[in-house]
Amino acid sequence: MSLAIRLVPEAVRSLGFAAIGAAYMGVGTAIDNAARIIVIQNLTDEEVMFSFDGLDDHLPLPTRGHLVLDISANKTLQTGFFMAEGQRLYVKHNGVAPTLGHVYFSTFYGQS
Repeated sequence: MSLAIRLVPEAVRSLGFAAIGAAYMGVGTAIDNAARIIVIQNLTDEEVMFSFDGLDDHLPLPTRGHLVLDISANKTLQTGFFMAEGQRLYVKHNGVAPTLGHVYFSTFYGQS
């Protein structure tokens, strides 16, 4: 019996600069699997604000900024914290609208 868990990526989600406004907009679709690792990248030319509920400000990222969260890569399939299946990431500009680039949201989940 193998106790190995394979790390599997979901397709990257993105949103272009033209769609990033003063109100929150979803970055792609909701995630399909409980995420163990998430990567958020702001590759626009302005600071942006991210939200995990589309209402509250949770995470500002500067121009060309990124965040990697290793939520539970070293846990078993059933235990540990996860970003919930069906959750979505949202973004808005932080006062000045970007004029180029994209934001990206990558997730990784465990599979036995």
